[in-house]
Amino acid sequence: QVQLVESGGGSVPPGGSLSVSCAASGAAYIMAWFRQAPGKEREGVAAIERAGRTAYADSVKGRFTISKDNAKSTLYLQMYALKAEDTAMYYCAADPAYGRDLLSVGSFRYWGQGTKVTVSS
Repeated sequence: QVQLVESGGGSVPPGGSLSVSCAASGAAYIMAWFRQAPGKEREGVAAIERAGRTAYADSVKGRFTISKDNAKSTLYLQMYALKAEDTAMYYCAADPAYGRDLLSVGSFRYWGQGTKVTVSS
């Protein structure tokens, strides 16, 4: 069992930066950030394996960075050069097992409640 609690969402203007965090309890082999905008499907944004392999959606490569502090059991997502289309609920996800597709919803059994990110002028 893995419990996840996100924090750090908010509102920023286009071009701004924001970080979100996810405090985890329980062991996880893979962790990731997903997002879901109104009327759209949930999509993978960035993911990280216990060994350090990362994956990013093409839409955020070069702008978002995923990292993990194992000592604090906390997952981070640093977002730069934010765009209006980055507006969404951001969800933390985790799974104790290996997942071939790190950005697939189906690879994760445990989810947080989400934190809202709004990019607007």
